[in-house]
Amino acid sequence: MIANLMMYARPELSEAHARYWALLRTSFADRGIASPETLAQEAEEFSVWRDPALVLSQTCGMPFRTQLQETVTLIGTPDFGLDGCAPGYYNSAIIVREDDLRGDIAEYREARFAYNMAISQSGWAAPYAHLQQHGFWFTKRFESGGHVNSAHAVANGSADIAAVDAQTWALIKRYEPWAEKLRVLEYTQPTPGLPYIAGPNADADTTFDAVAEAIAALIPEDADCLGLKGIVRIPKETYLAVPNPPASAAD
Repeated sequence: MIANLMMYARPELSEAHARYWALLRTSFADRGIASPETLAQEAEEFSVWRDPALVLSQTCGMPFRTQLQETVTLIGTPDFGLDGCAPGYYNSAIIVREDDLRGDIAEYREARFAYNMAISQSGWAAPYAHLQQHGFWFTKRFESGGHVNSAHAVANGSADIAAVDAQTWALIKRYEPWAEKLRVLEYTQPTPGLPYIAGPNADADTTFDAVAEAIAALIPEDADCLGLKGIVRIPKETYLAVPNPPASAAD
């Protein structure tokens, strides 16, 4: 068995995540679902997502629709109550430096773009779709390995612009002192948020109910710092309908 909740993991949230997992384990046990004692927060993400004994994890919409949708069970989508987004949906904050006076995204055509990875909905696919409306895509870009790294690259001048998951952006503003050097230029259109998944033999409804119960049982301080408002059901077809950038976007 394996489980993790790594997508929004930060050192400041480790204790809250541990308490959340304890609540989840209780809810699982009440429903006859076995679960590991601890979260495998340091495990490689795809090895977790592809493990047939996966009890619970959170993935991103793009890897779900492109690589995982036939081999995992879609459980539900956590709701973070993000501004401008329906329950369970999220978007990307397109961030630039506070002292960068360019006010229109078209002025960033030649800018250096930092992205977390080319399998990310919020860091790659969402900004690509957003910029197609403006008739261009960044030619100067580099992979940072994570949203926090992308944002920090903009703050320290290594990059000029980045697209960051809106919930991650909320955490960056809360915990990173260098966030004051950044501002949001624009937001992308909302898409289904990062779903909870389990192994192929999981009971989706039973697991969904267990997660809903655990979220409702969070102490207010943990619910606040984790940002969790609840869990919702978003159809698989809705995830699959989100467009993928063409392979040429990475050329």
